[in-house]
Amino acid sequence: MRRLVTSIVLALLAVGVGGVAASGVAVAGDRPGGAFPENIPLPNGWRPEGIAIGRGTNFYVGSLADGAVWHGDLATGKGSVLVPGTPGTAKTGMKVDRGNRLWACGAGGGDATVYDAAKGKVLAHYTFATAPTFVNDVVVTPRAAFFTDSQRPVLYVVPLGHDGRLPAQSAVRTLALTGPAADAGAFNNGIVSTDRGSGPAGGRLVVVQSRTGRLVSIDPRTGASAVVDLGVYSGLNGDGLVLRGQTLHVVRNQNNLVAVIRLTPAADKGTLLRELTSPLLRVPATAALFGPFLYLADARFDTPPTPTTDYNVVRLRT
Repeated sequence: MRRLVTSIVLALLAVGVGGVAASGVAVAGDRPGGAFPENIPLPNGWRPEGIAIGRGTNFYVGSLADGAVWHGDLATGKGSVLVPGTPGTAKTGMKVDRGNRLWACGAGGGDATVYDAAKGKVLAHYTFATAPTFVNDVVVTPRAAFFTDSQRPVLYVVPLGHDGRLPAQSAVRTLALTGPAADAGAFNNGIVSTDRGSGPAGGRLVVVQSRTGRLVSIDPRTGASAVVDLGVYSGLNGDGLVLRGQTLHVVRNQNNLVAVIRLTPAADKGTLLRELTSPLLRVPATAALFGPFLYLADARFDTPPTPTTDYNVVRLRT
């Protein structure tokens, strides 16, 4: 369904045009009257971190303020609360899987929740750890969902059953990391997978370390890791990751840009292709792709949050 809708709207999306700044950094832009809004406002005080795009033009943004989930339409920018917030909770990384289920990380709660992306109904809830913990991001493969913990050298693994069936809590396991992915204080953050379900062994996991600026490639079976060779490039302040084919998008939050990197098939090396930015970016945290556009949640980590602080989602041409 999503592929069909995406194909239909690509012609409309093509009204956006890109420019290049004098510095050589690509800057997103649009002609007046473009079909989809370039800047989508969120409710004041929302404090977004994770963003996901589901079927059709549906998108979802979690809240650090109270763990609520906003459900909007990329075509109109309109939306409403899908999951009401609960004081003392937070949402970080999010993904929508092939079954239209929304996976949402619980940050310092050490947990994750799976929702029906259409209705907001809770389908499953998994507990991983107690403090100190910060469940930050998730990737869902044909075999399992993998979660990073920015406070611990582990990944949490939720194996999927036949046809993606959700397991019981007892099936959840903790995968200990070794090598550079286990370095203390590295702050493992965004995660993607090269697994396309083409073989029994699966692919590699790639995680960005916010404080070291490194990408690390991880074996999802053993937890062994190695640094992805980026040459002289640093992904410092790396946050959300988005992978399409072998093209990796690295959101560098405090730098207000997205690094576009070409990975080798083995995910052992990466080459910087370009950097994307926009005057609309205000410390973006995570991103999601729709057609030729990247949508980013502006977390505004450099601004003290208040109930009246404004937040938004920004569209960039890739």
